[in-house]
Amino acid sequence: MSGARAAQGDRFEDDAPRRWPHGISRQASMRISDVLAQLGPEFPSVSHSKLRFLEDQGLIEPVRTPSGYRQYSPADVERLRFVLTEQRDSYLPLKVIKERLAEMDAGEPAPGPAPRLADSSAPATPARRRWDTQSVAEATGTSPAFVQQLVSAGIVREIAGGRLDAGAPEVVRIAARLAEHGIEPRHLRSLRTSADRHVGLVDQLVAPYRSQQTPSARAQAAELASEIGELLARLHTGWVRQGTNDLV
Repeated sequence: MSGARAAQGDRFEDDAPRRWPHGISRQASMRISDVLAQLGPEFPSVSHSKLRFLEDQGLIEPVRTPSGYRQYSPADVERLRFVLTEQRDSYLPLKVIKERLAEMDAGEPAPGPAPRLADSSAPATPARRRWDTQSVAEATGTSPAFVQQLVSAGIVREIAGGRLDAGAPEVVRIAARLAEHGIEPRHLRSLRTSADRHVGLVDQLVAPYRSQQTPSARAQAAELASEIGELLARLHTGWVRQGTNDLV
């Protein structure tokens, strides 16, 4: 190992006690192709450009060899798995994910479900859960009839063959709480329509990147869509909070 490589390796070992995940090897011996092979089955859209983009955003810090090649450790892979899972399942922008990682680096528990670490005894290709009316009802403690009512009203989207989109459980939970106050699915249609308009606005903004059909452009489109979507959601929340505060 050269002096530069050794110094960089020592830096990452020194970081180990304060960087999440803890107790996972930080020996950087994996090439980018090895990382893609591990993450690809669970995240089919992950690519070389996606990993480089996440590095540019400061979410991971692979070791560089003297010749400039990136090398990753098992800890880097778990950090990537957390980032990709938060993007896919929680639709969080990278800024928020980075804040969560910083909290975990500092030893604080992250908000939300605990990050899942890889388990060598677990299947190599974990299947993403597919939701339908029955499974969403069971997960949310509601009735299949209530879930179906939301589907019929267009509040929960049906993808195909009875499958519901990944965000269905969260929507159903919120709708159930609103129903306790007399707000029925039919009352939520205008909110859904407004959200669809916001999505259309985001689509217009990211279309130029998406049309380029390159991995880096698609990655930029995904990050831009996530960031703008989060800003629009916060703006709507701010308006609602301001308006309700003025009522009392």
